[in-house]
Amino acid sequence: MAKVNGRLFWRILRLVTGWTLLLLGVIGLFLPVLQGFLFIASGLVVLSTESQWARRVLDRLKSWRRRGRARDPDAPSPPAG
Repeated sequence: MAKVNGRLFWRILRLVTGWTLLLLGVIGLFLPVLQGFLFIASGLVVLSTESQWARRVLDRLKSWRRRGRARDPDAPSPPAG
């Protein structure tokens, strides 16, 4: 029973963290202090571990970024890691 409670705790923690980051990202789109896209991307990464829709959105953003880079070969490369 302890394993189930521990797993449930971590799952709820990931969901709350992901939704909080996503909400901060939406707020950050309108406030110049917060980096909206950074929080949205971070929230999607956290949520993608728990939900399929977040994984699909994240995959769509990755393919959109790849297509943009293919059109602009002079764009700086992303950092390794």
